[in-house]
Amino acid sequence: MTASAYVLEYHLVNYRRTWRASALSTLVLPLLTMLGFGIGVGGYVTAGVDGVDYLDWLVPGLIASAAVQTAIGESTWPVLSYFEWLKVYFAQAAAPLRVADIVTGHLAFMLFRVLLSAGAFLLVAAFFGTLHSLWAVAVLPISALTGLAVAAPVMAYSASVTSDSYLAILMRFAVLPMSLFSGVFFPIESLGLLRWVAYVLPLWHGVDLSRAATLGVSPGWDGLWQLLYLLGWGAAGWSLAVRRFGKRLVV
Repeated sequence: MTASAYVLEYHLVNYRRTWRASALSTLVLPLLTMLGFGIGVGGYVTAGVDGVDYLDWLVPGLIASAAVQTAIGESTWPVLSYFEWLKVYFAQAAAPLRVADIVTGHLAFMLFRVLLSAGAFLLVAAFFGTLHSLWAVAVLPISALTGLAVAAPVMAYSASVTSDSYLAILMRFAVLPMSLFSGVFFPIESLGLLRWVAYVLPLWHGVDLSRAATLGVSPGWDGLWQLLYLLGWGAAGWSLAVRRFGKRLVV
């Protein structure tokens, strides 16, 4: 058992005590989102999108967006609290554990939470009959990779600040725009030249890959490049997080 696995075990043991607090929202949120946006708003989009019923087109975007929201939720306030208030990271570093083990173990737990969120959304989507291919199960690893691409750099950011006001700024000026302009609710082609901004954001790639999986459409070679792009975000974010954690834990 590696050292990072022990860190993951620590977070899982903690989650075993607190999972009930998030279990209901994990199941109810997808249902309410599906009813509100998919059926409510979708009722006005009678022509569908790209020849696909709006609810079917929307669902994979919602799954990818939920994965990102979960990843950000786990990599912001919990990370800051482990530095500022609970001092968990300092205790782990004194264990002793390498900084890379601390970061990797906590990231692994974040991906576990992302998979739970994506799995719940996938079950609700199946209940509504919006999955059109067995390839829909690929949404789970896609969600995990999308979550990694977001959680790792955000984890590095959270390790660089000392007040949760900076996390609120991140949510307001980065997370919210990314959620709105990544093809979740409408095709990015309608953004004109701004669609190039969507191409840079990791969420759009997760949305596009998830949509291809649920609709049973081959992403072609573009899909491979999108996977590599998300992996690049995750690897760069992990490396930056290790450096930021290292500097802060030395103090």
